[in-house]
Formats: sequence, structure tokens, C-alpha cells
Amino acid sequence: MVNLWLVRHALPLVAPGTCYGRLDVPAESAATQAAAQALAQALPTGLRTTSSPLQRCTQLAESLCQLRPPATFDTDTRLAEMDFGAWEGQPWDQISPAALDAWTHNFAHHAPGGGETVSIFMSRVAAALDAVRSGKQDTLWITHAGVMRAVTVLQTLGKATPLRSEQWPRDTLPFGGWKRWVLDPSA
Repeated sequence: MVNLWLVRHALPLVAPGTCYGRLDVPAESAATQAAAQALAQALPTGLRTTSSPLQRCTQLAESLCQLRPPATFDTDTRLAEMDFGAWEGQPWDQISPAALDAWTHNFAHHAPGGGETVSIFMSRVAAALDAVRSGKQDTLWITHAGVMRAVTVLQTLGKATPLRSEQWPRDTLPFGGWKRWVLDPSA
């Protein structure tokens, strides 16, 4: 069995209620340091560390690596948040109900804001998850709520992409929070 630790970046510097999926916004510095200190104390040593390339994640990876080994981390674009296209940077309440309905009615295959479909997003997260399984090394991902939700779907429903919006997990970890999944390498 392989352990995968999922860590959510610290509080991003973006107005509450903003769609910021792939938008590369920084995280709050003090929150990043606090999360790194908590992680350094809580997580086992020797984890392979991989981060989303978005700065709110790499900030936490850098801070964590300064506090404990390994002193380096890799980035993987497959761990980036979902791309919401033209919705990026827009307040959620200013995105038209018709646009939101179009997405929820064809959740897996409609690209919200012209960005990325859930099925494409799920495929890239599944590929990253398969790489961890086949690598057979305990791993830490510093990533986003969407990636964590995708892993939840992949671990509980299998490789099937959710076809309906109501299948998508609503709960998520708090900023700086973490969760461990035990992966079966033969799955």
C-alpha cells in the first residue's frame, strides 16, 4: 500500500466569493507559515513532495521544505486547480445563472467559462494518482480543493467521471488542511 497525503494550500489573497481556479494568486504569508509548521510536525518524514505549480501551493511547499526534509519538491501541472476560463477572477454571483445551469446540466463535458471540462480535469488527476500508485512511494501533494475532490471521486467511485453535478463532493478541507489516502498499487 502507498500513502498519499493531500494538503490544501493556505488562504489565497483573493476576494471572498471569487472564482479563482487556475488563476495564479498568492497565499497569505502568515497562514502559509502556520500551515508549514503544522505540517512539519504532523507528517511523516521521507515523503516525496509534489506541488501544483500555482504559487499559492509552491509557497507552502517551499516553506515546508525549509522546515524539514526533503529539502526539495517537484511541481506537476496535473495537480493544478480546474481551469474555469473566462470565469477566472469573476465573482461567482456575477456569473449568469444560465451559464451555471449549462455547466451543471452537462457537468462532465461542459467547459465552464470555456476552460476545462470536469472529464478532462478528472483524467489528468487520475493520471497523477496512477503515477503515485505505480511509484510505490509515500507521497505528499500540495494542491487545491478541486484536486482533492477529484481524488475523493476516483477513490470512492473508481475511474468513472461523475456525470451529474450532485455526484461531486461538496465538502473540502480547510486552507492548510490535509488528508491521507491509502492507495492500493494494484488498483
